[in-house]
Formats: sequence, C-alpha cells, structure tokens
Amino acid sequence: MIELTREPIDLQRVLDAVRSPRAGAVVTFDGRVRNHSGGKQVQFLYYEAYPPMAERELERIAEEARRQWPIEQLAVVHRWGRLEIGDVSVFIAVSSAHRADAFSACRYVIEEIKKSVPIWKKEYFCDGEVWVDPSPDSDPSREKV
Repeated sequence: MIELTREPIDLQRVLDAVRSPRAGAVVTFDGRVRNHSGGKQVQFLYYEAYPPMAERELERIAEEARRQWPIEQLAVVHRWGRLEIGDVSVFIAVSSAHRADAFSACRYVIEEIKKSVPIWKKEYFCDGEVWVDPSPDSDPSREKV
C-alpha cells in the first residue's frame, strides 16, 4: 500500500494492510503536525506534492526496503494539503518476522521520504510562513539521531 491523500489517514486500515501470519513484528512511524518549529508557534502546515512522481518515488523506496530487509509487508500513506496541529501527516507500517528488520526498514523509509520524495512542507506562523528544508541540518533545534 502506497498512497498520497488529502483525507485523514485511517491508521487501522494501514495496520490491517501489513498483517501477515509470518510477521512477529509490526513497526510503525506516525508523523504528526507539531505546534512549534525553530522556537516559533506553528498555526498549521501545508504540504504540496507532485502526486505522480511522489507515488513513483515512494514505490521505489518501498522496493529498496524490500531488497535490503526480509520484510513481509510495507505500507506508506502521506497526506498533502492543509494539515492542522495534531494531524497525522505520514504513517508507515512495516511487518517482518523479526523486530530488528522491521525497525530498520521503517527508519530507512522515513529517512528516504524526507530526502527524495517530491512533497514539500510549508509552516505557517502568526507572523508569516516558510518552506521547510527537509534535511536535519536545516533546523538547529532538531536533534540528530
């Protein structure tokens, strides 16, 4: 399951898509809109996307994850358009026989999405707005993991 949507993400539907009797682990990443960035109060976000290219790139990332780790199922749903504080912007679910593979694949997918998928985030504040550079080095308040 690879999707771009303007609608709220149905988390249970995504989890159901990765169920497998062979999977002993399901790892998820639930990215949400937070109320602050760079020391400023965020009012809402707007995600712009180029859907045909974004979906192709998401498929490529999913295929690469499948090549690198023995995963059972992988699902990615990313929203675009206006999102409010607390909304889920991206949800990734990975199932595999063992947790280490599921964790590694899930981490890989979100990091690659930030690097190469044509989805752009704009943060809106009381005093203006800014397009966000997706690299961790772009925001000194972000912690490197």
